[in-house]
Amino acid sequence: MVDEMRATPGVQHGLGRMALVTGGLGDIGLAIALRLAADGYGVTVVDLPVDTDGEQRLANASADLSLPGSLRYRHGDVTDREQMAAVVESMPGLHVGIANAGTVRSAPFLEITPDQWSQHLDVNLTGAFVTAQLCAQRFVRDRTAGLLLFTGSWVADIPWPDITAYTATKAALQMVAKQAARELAPYGIRANTVAPGIVRAGLARSQMENDPQYATRAAQVIPLKAFQTVEQVADVFAFLSSPAATYMTGTTVLVDGGASLFAVD
Repeated sequence: MVDEMRATPGVQHGLGRMALVTGGLGDIGLAIALRLAADGYGVTVVDLPVDTDGEQRLANASADLSLPGSLRYRHGDVTDREQMAAVVESMPGLHVGIANAGTVRSAPFLEITPDQWSQHLDVNLTGAFVTAQLCAQRFVRDRTAGLLLFTGSWVADIPWPDITAYTATKAALQMVAKQAARELAPYGIRANTVAPGIVRAGLARSQMENDPQYATRAAQVIPLKAFQTVEQVADVFAFLSSPAATYMTGTTVLVDGGASLFAVD
């Protein structure tokens, strides 16, 4: 096995290493990218911004921060294998591949359309698989003991109203990570999943602000009585990318404030 990570006191463990974060302009993805850059990683953020310039968003987010690492933006669609292959090919020294891009659209079980179902599968599952496979192929080619990380969810194991397509893809994603961990271990490649809880970001934040029924239900289900921040999610990715986690693979790290301890009608 080559290029194993070792802890060195007083040295940023990500220096000289590259990380890829898909969906990196979203609230969670951007927090992950900033956190890894703070640990010294050179981070490539991949996303499809609709109403903002990707490079400008990164510049604005990091303007007041002192980051030992670097940030760069690449336009890319995780459902387009050729685009993603070009991104991975442009990253010599890639050590960490994070499949974070995802979509969620709320719809009751009886009203989910074929297009909604397919979109969740294409982005959340196939897109994550393509990202991970391309990164793993690069690791093997470069003889790098790399790391694959996936953004899962606490609802991969706990049903939640009106997001069947999303929960199904997140449940499947956990098995993709386990399969990768099992099959890639001989190459020194590890794979883990981070399963956040109810994060004050994206659709959940919108629902908290605009749907009183959702806000009440969500607040009741969290024993710690606080919605999760994107920084709390990013901290777990940083831990898994650090020397402290080098013996972890095939694991789902559940960080949900205890939400999964309760069933909600």
